[in-house]
Amino acid sequence: MDYNKIRSFCSKFRIALGVALIATGIITGNAWFYLGVIPLIAGFTKFCPLCMITQKCDLPEQKKTRKRQRMSQISYKDAGVDIDAGNSFVQNIKPLVKSTRIPGVLGGIGSFAGAFELPTGFKEPVMLAATDGVGTKLKLAIDSGIHNTVGIDLVAMCVNDLLCNFGTPSFFLDYYATGKLDVVNATNVVAGIAEGCKRSECALIGGETAEMPGMYSEDDYDLAGFAVGVAEKSEMDRVSLVRAGHKLIALPSSGLHSNGFSLARKVLFETMNKKFDDDFNGKPLIEVLLEPTNIYVKTFKALKNEIVAMAHITGGGIVENLPRVLPQNLMAEVIEADIRVLPIFELMSEHVERSEMFRAFNMGVGMILVVEDKNVDTVLSKAKGSYLIGEIKEGKREAKMI
Repeated sequence: MDYNKIRSFCSKFRIALGVALIATGIITGNAWFYLGVIPLIAGFTKFCPLCMITQKCDLPEQKKTRKRQRMSQISYKDAGVDIDAGNSFVQNIKPLVKSTRIPGVLGGIGSFAGAFELPTGFKEPVMLAATDGVGTKLKLAIDSGIHNTVGIDLVAMCVNDLLCNFGTPSFFLDYYATGKLDVVNATNVVAGIAEGCKRSECALIGGETAEMPGMYSEDDYDLAGFAVGVAEKSEMDRVSLVRAGHKLIALPSSGLHSNGFSLARKVLFETMNKKFDDDFNGKPLIEVLLEPTNIYVKTFKALKNEIVAMAHITGGGIVENLPRVLPQNLMAEVIEADIRVLPIFELMSEHVERSEMFRAFNMGVGMILVVEDKNVDTVLSKAKGSYLIGEIKEGKREAKMI
């Protein structure tokens, strides 16, 4: 049956009926005029009381409309955000988070905020906070498919900064952003974060996972970390305690740590055409590059009373970071020849000027301790791999390589 012809006939009929009734009303002067208005309007608007009652004329069209509506309905998953995957991820990481629990943690993950009791045993406790990321080291993790170490880096970069203000880490939070949530990869990243927290003796009490299609490609992700610790207020100002004659002791790095990877990637993979699997001192090159950042929390706790000041050697190297713990009238004189430069830095130095190397990389020194002369032997005996690299002297505030 051709419903279009039926609708056309009905429309014309209603218009004709309306005109006839209006004409009759005008001639006779009665209410037929008003009755004619209804079918006339229905004819022009294609409104049919019969069709509305029987649903016959419009039934095929209504079916098509409903089908189009069903086809046009879009879910959050269609837009690129998989809530079920997010819930699965949370279930995966619950035991990882639980493994970092220390005294002071209140509750578990799943609430709107993590909770940690204010520490006791301080006369004037001050809460310290530090935030950082892993930089383009993540690109190597993504490209190589090795995701279980960058979480350690994330924690290390934050907690090591706290130490420089004599803060003891209490808890940690992370932010994981990606174009498409890969539950397995994300779980491996958080496993690294949990391991970093255990090495730092702090708790992972919360985090945020953001799936943001369009902001990142599907395989990419980024990390941000947030560490909170506590310090005694009277112990925070380390700069005022530094004196000429104090010694500089290096704590070794494990490698590049989490800085300078944009330069390293360009040198190694663009200029030198290296491959991830290339052998480097008995290990695949990618393993050397992804070696996690050293965490110095336990060393700090063991030597706190023998340390005057600490400088975390990150982006900017020794020359940029060591002056941050010096007063205006003192300089740090570093004996370059005494620095135990790691082989990976020697390799890259074939294509990068020496001065640029010391500005971009840690060159094998992850943390520098300022120590009174009387405590040097104690520190060297307790801090594994530590060694002397210089001294504090009178002069303009700077770190000078000699």
